[in-house]
Amino acid sequence: MNNPIEAKNAIDPIIDLAKKHNSKRRLCQIYTILGTYYCYVEEDYPKAFKAFEEALKISEEVKDIVSLAMASYWFGLALGCNCEFERSASCIQRTLDINLAVGNLWGIAVMKSHLGYFSYLQQGRIDLAFKTTDEGLHIAEESGDIYSKANSYVSHGVSCFGKRFLEEAEKHLLKGLEFCERINLPGTNEMALFSLGETYFEMGNFQRSKERYEKASWGLENNRIFPSLAGLAKVGLTRSKVMNKEKDVDFESLYAYSRNNKIRTNEGWIQRHIGEILLNIDDKHTSEAENWIQKAIEADQKNRTMFQLGKDYALYAGLFKRKGDKLKAQENLGKAIEILKECGADGWVEKYEKELVNLS
Repeated sequence: MNNPIEAKNAIDPIIDLAKKHNSKRRLCQIYTILGTYYCYVEEDYPKAFKAFEEALKISEEVKDIVSLAMASYWFGLALGCNCEFERSASCIQRTLDINLAVGNLWGIAVMKSHLGYFSYLQQGRIDLAFKTTDEGLHIAEESGDIYSKANSYVSHGVSCFGKRFLEEAEKHLLKGLEFCERINLPGTNEMALFSLGETYFEMGNFQRSKERYEKASWGLENNRIFPSLAGLAKVGLTRSKVMNKEKDVDFESLYAYSRNNKIRTNEGWIQRHIGEILLNIDDKHTSEAENWIQKAIEADQKNRTMFQLGKDYALYAGLFKRKGDKLKAQENLGKAIEILKECGADGWVEKYEKELVNLS
């Protein structure tokens, strides 16, 4: 299931046969595989959701607990990517409850880690995400299972970034990456690389940030999964290049990555990064940068991606500071602080409060 293209190729020859014979146990597995393929390869969320819903319906009819758990889990991840956070949490929690009932430690660890990442963190509930992924990590260590360790270290590393515990984020992401490479775990591997790109950028190590973004986009394209995340990684790569004083930017490609993005959690994120590129490349693109930052704010308000919204307002404050508009800079930085306090993003609040003092 972590290789959706291979999984779909394996079931293609038997789909019609399973339907013809109404082999329900086989069909709920088939629909789950199709759902993951439509979500992570084609990024066709309506089609994916229809497949997952069919898998859940059949697994409940035949009382197949294993299939129910798998369908609920993968559906939950897809819902999280589509900003349907409450439904995402409900689906993953169902699978967590099944694993708790049978005492399956590695399953509990993975469910807690992904509940934290996909349902809570993406929504901006940083405190709850951090607590949940930390619990997942401790259980993964107790289990000794490398698959759960790979997922748990990466998820908790991203939670650390949400708190702006940057050294802790780097440490956990590198450890998760090591486990991913040992078991060849695509998707999670690239999530770790992408998150390291974000972490090193915030640390000011733009060269290392570039390298991680580049590896993330290459891995996603090589495995033919998450094309929208590959696009976001390439925009991140360009952002790091610009901060590294590399000015050769293909703006049309950047805009295409935004147009072609199908993952709702990425929508404002990619727009903000483009705005930041335009803001920092020279003094001639300030108006365009402002348009992109405004688009990011609108997208993150619509999608309820509150951590990203807080970061949008912080960047908007930076734009007004560049323009010499101190009052608007203070106003937008105040909005960023208010939102990020609500998220529980402690380190980011501290960073922006210091910046606000310096603006006074």
